[in-house]
Amino acid sequence: MKEMTYLFPIFIFLFGLAVGSFLNVVIYRLRTQENALKGRSCCPYCHHQLAWFDLIPVVSFLLLGGKCRYCKKNISRQYPIVETATGLLFLLIFLASRDMAQPDNLQLIDFLFLLAISCLLLVIFVYDLKHYIIPNEIVYPAIGIAFAWRIFEVFPIFRLLATRAGETKNWASLAVQALGEGGAFGFPNPLVNGAVAALIASGFFLLLFLASRGKWIGFGDVKLGIFMGLFLGFPNIFVALFFAFLIGAIIGVILMGARKKGLQSEIPFGPFLILGVLIAYLAGEEIAQWYFSSFAL
Repeated sequence: MKEMTYLFPIFIFLFGLAVGSFLNVVIYRLRTQENALKGRSCCPYCHHQLAWFDLIPVVSFLLLGGKCRYCKKNISRQYPIVETATGLLFLLIFLASRDMAQPDNLQLIDFLFLLAISCLLLVIFVYDLKHYIIPNEIVYPAIGIAFAWRIFEVFPIFRLLATRAGETKNWASLAVQALGEGGAFGFPNPLVNGAVAALIASGFFLLLFLASRGKWIGFGDVKLGIFMGLFLGFPNIFVALFFAFLIGAIIGVILMGARKKGLQSEIPFGPFLILGVLIAYLAGEEIAQWYFSSFAL
């Protein structure tokens, strides 16, 4: 059994590589408006259908020297990078999750939600980086999954409330706690938490969008803000925004210093928001606790 436990991370990483291969198909076919679930994969240049041995994640790219087997044209490095990134992200989520070697049903569902969200974030990251747009076909499902995940998180709270109901006659306190407005039992409602965070994040982006007439950020970032708030809640949404703007500013200065971008150049902001989300999810609570303990008056 211990041997199987040690194999779980390897399996998760390999599974992530395979999923990353599919995400590359999604990214490519979003642009061409093709169905990602129909039709065989083919070379984007010669359109030759690829055999199974041409599609082994990362391995096929390395064995073929980054070229198509049939027309010998260079294959974008995006393919192995996305595959590897998906594998590593799946592994990070697995390691960040507690007791995933022997999960209960709630932990398993929570884990699957996180994997689905990570896939959508990777697609948004790459697509916005390449095409300077956040596709509705991805951001709307991301919002829906984040909302469903928040509802799912409420279920344990209602079970706790049911047990506490037998311990107290203060039904008003229980009702307030269920709505997430009280703190009597120390577990605010995740759905309310996420909804308020979504309103603040998207409202902030909407103000930037309107003030700049779409020059600073696009409307896709406003919709992405809804997802960010629902997914992260408080205080992690502030951690995500801080790191998104910080990383964006650093990269912007580097690009201008290298004379690859100017003050009027367009830089996609979605990838920085995604990086902020990942940092906030993996270490947001620790960062927030450090900040408040270090700088609280």
